[in-house]
Amino acid sequence: MVTARGDGALDCTIVIPTIGRDSLSLVLDALCASAARPAGVVIVDDRPGGPTELELRSRLPVTLVRSGGRGPAGARNVGWRVAHTRWIGFLDDDVLPEPGWLDDLAVDLAAAEAACAAGSQGVLEVPAAVGRRATDDERRTLRLATARWITADMAYRRDSLVAVGGFDERFPRAYREDSDLALRLLATGRHVVSGRRRAVHPVAPSTPLSSVRAQFGNRDDALMRRKFGPGWRREIGEGPGRLPAHATTTVAVLVAALSAVAGRRPGASGATGGGLRTARAAAAVWLAMTAEFAARRFAAGPRQLAEAATVIVTSALIPPVAVWHRLVGEWRHRRAVAHPVLAVLLDRDDTIIEDGPFLADPDGVRPLPGAVRALARLRAEGLRLAIVTNQSGVARGLISADQLDAVNTKVDDVLGPFDSWQVCVHDDATGCGCRKPRPGMVLAAADALGVPPERCVMIGDTGGDVDAALAANARAVLVPTERTRSGEIASARLRANVAATLSDAVAMVLREAR
Repeated sequence: MVTARGDGALDCTIVIPTIGRDSLSLVLDALCASAARPAGVVIVDDRPGGPTELELRSRLPVTLVRSGGRGPAGARNVGWRVAHTRWIGFLDDDVLPEPGWLDDLAVDLAAAEAACAAGSQGVLEVPAAVGRRATDDERRTLRLATARWITADMAYRRDSLVAVGGFDERFPRAYREDSDLALRLLATGRHVVSGRRRAVHPVAPSTPLSSVRAQFGNRDDALMRRKFGPGWRREIGEGPGRLPAHATTTVAVLVAALSAVAGRRPGASGATGGGLRTARAAAAVWLAMTAEFAARRFAAGPRQLAEAATVIVTSALIPPVAVWHRLVGEWRHRRAVAHPVLAVLLDRDDTIIEDGPFLADPDGVRPLPGAVRALARLRAEGLRLAIVTNQSGVARGLISADQLDAVNTKVDDVLGPFDSWQVCVHDDATGCGCRKPRPGMVLAAADALGVPPERCVMIGDTGGDVDAALAANARAVLVPTERTRSGEIASARLRANVAATLSDAVAMVLREAR
C-alpha cells in the first residue's frame, strides 16, 4: 500500500474542481465510505468570483482554494500545486465513487508504483437509459466510459505533472485537456495503467440544442492539431471525426445561397440560368448530406418523434456551427507554441520597484512606471509569478532581516500577491548556491511554483539575472537600466532577449505563453 509519512494515510491528495454543484457533498460522503483515507482533499472553487461560500462537511481533511473561473484545466492546476504528496488523485464534482473507492485507490497506486507508471486510470461507469436506446445527447456522455485518460477519475504522480507543466490552460473546456496531458506524458516515455476503482458518471442533463453548443469543442480540436499534428485523433484512440463532411455541407449551403442571390440580382439576367442551376445543385448536395447526417444520428437513438424533430433541426445547425468554431480556434491558436511559458520570475530592485541602496524602509517602495499594469497582464493570462532577488545587505549588516521582510511585505501588498518569494541574504564571499548568477533561487522558485524550470522566464536588469536563468535551463529577458553594463547587454542579446521596458518584456513573454 502507498502510505504517507507514518500517519497511515495514502501518500495521495484528492483534487476536486467544483462549480458549486450539489453533488459535491455526495462525492465527499462517498469518499468516507472507505477504510483508507487520503493525506488531504483539495476542493477548488472554480466559480468566477466565488459568489457564495461552499458548505463543506466531511470527516476527511478538506482544504478549499479558489481558481477564479479558469476552467477545469486551470482549476486542477491550482489544486495539485498546493498539494505535496507523491500522488494526486483527480475526481469531478459530479461523479460518485463506489463504496471502498479509496481502498481500491490504494491498491491501484501500489500497482502503478510497481509498474513505474506515471498515472492510474479508474473505471468510469455511465448508466445507460433503461428500456430504450440512448438519445444523441446521452451517447456523448456514454462515450466517457470507454474514453482514455478521463480526469473525472484519474491519478497522476506529482513529479510527472511538474515535468510536463500540468494541464494546458489554453483548453478552457472539459475533455481535450485530459488527452493533451496524457499525450505529453507519453511523449516523455512515461505510461499510464488502468486501475480497478470504480466511479459512476451521471448522464449530463441536456436541452434540444445541447449538441449544437457542444460544437464549441472544435476550437480545442484546433489546438490539439497545432500541438500534435494531423494524426492526433488516432493517437488518442478516436476516429477521424466528421469535420470534413461538415465543411462540405457548409460550403454547399453557402454556394446555394450566394448563387441564388446572384441569379436573382437585377441586371444579371444573362447569368440567371447558370446561377440558379448552381444553387439547385449545391442545395441538393446540402440536403443529401444533412439527411444522411440526421438519419445516422436518428437510427442510433430511440427513434421517437420528439427525438426525430430535434435531430433534424440540429443536423442542419451543427455543420456550420462546427466549422465556425473550428475556424475561430484555428485563428486563435495560429501561433500557439507546444511548450508555453508557465511562470515568470522577477528581480525586485530596478525591475519592478525603484532601487534604493539597501532599502530598509517600506515607505520607500515605489513601483517602476508601468509595473502594476505589466504584472496584471501576466496574472490575467494565468501565469504564476515569483520574486527572485539578491539582498546581501543582511549579510553585510546594512539592513536587518526584519527590515527586509517588512519591505518585501510592502512590495507584495503594492504589486502582489506573488506565488513565491526566493531571497538570498548572502554576500559574494559566502559562495552559496542561491545567490545570482548561480541558479539556486531559480530552481527553488520553479519547484515552489510546481513548473519545470524550462517553462519559466526570468526578467531582470543585470547579467546575473540572465546567467542564473540560463544556468537553470530557464529563459531570460534583460531589461537594462542606466546601471546595466554594456557587456551584459551585448551578452544577453546573444543568449536571451533584451527589452527596453518591463512592459516590452511582458509582451515578449506573452507571445510565448499562448
